[in-house]
Amino acid sequence: MIYHKSVLLNESIEAMDIRPDGFYVDATYGGGGHAKAILNNLTTGKLIAFDQDEEAFGNRIDDTRLIMVNHNFRFLRNFLMLHKALPVDGILADLGISSHQIDQPDRGFSTRYNGMLDMRMDRKKKQTAREIVNQYSEEDLTHLFRNFGEIRNARKLASCIAGNRKEKPIETTAELKEIAQTCATWGKENKYMAQVFQALRIEVNQEMDALREFLKQAPGCLKSGGRLAVIAYHSLEDKLVKNYFRSGNFEGVIEKDFYGNELSPLRIITRKAIVPSEAEIEENSRARSARLRVAEKK
Repeated sequence: MIYHKSVLLNESIEAMDIRPDGFYVDATYGGGGHAKAILNNLTTGKLIAFDQDEEAFGNRIDDTRLIMVNHNFRFLRNFLMLHKALPVDGILADLGISSHQIDQPDRGFSTRYNGMLDMRMDRKKKQTAREIVNQYSEEDLTHLFRNFGEIRNARKLASCIAGNRKEKPIETTAELKEIAQTCATWGKENKYMAQVFQALRIEVNQEMDALREFLKQAPGCLKSGGRLAVIAYHSLEDKLVKNYFRSGNFEGVIEKDFYGNELSPLRIITRKAIVPSEAEIEENSRARSARLRVAEKK
């Protein structure tokens, strides 16, 4: 079985402080690299792994200690209850898109290949990037590209898309790139395309909402002293994780009880985010933007 290169593998496994007899969660199974490393550190313990993409099950590790759940990690608590696994000793979530998804042209995730504008991680969902590009209002597209892609000229991009789709529907990644390139700064086209595709992927999969739901549930699913480790890849995700770890809310506002005790359910383990080494980035360029943060249930 072939596993993709898991980002910050050693750092995240070390941060989890795995007990051989513990119960752990891999919230984003993907290629199975992190799951395999967790299982290697278990003896009688168990691992429950989530992934909404059915194709991830093709990477399933043949191990009786592994329980696979074909659902989004936003349903964390429900499935841990179903499997009588509450509370668990640790939870790991790698928020990056898997190499397998990126390298499949028909999934529409990559700027490198031409394929249909899909971008669904869960292919049972109806809405694809094609529907968003062709049916969202110009105002909604502007909001999407500005907030999820952090694109400065989002209004111009939305206007170009709206104008082109009047002639014919925008069906493929190549067609979208051709339009978007007219709005990109010369010499920074690749970065611009990555931002455009990121914004659409986040919207298609409702990634920010799912992350919020997951983070709110995670502390209640952990034992006291249990670890929560999250690898984020862009500032939108990382800000949510950083704020929630710090304060127990997404605004980052620390609230205190009558006695002055902080109400956050977590204690931060990593004061600064752990980033990949130069050697890892050289070996796997997709690791470049990764940020690992770790917290512990009080």
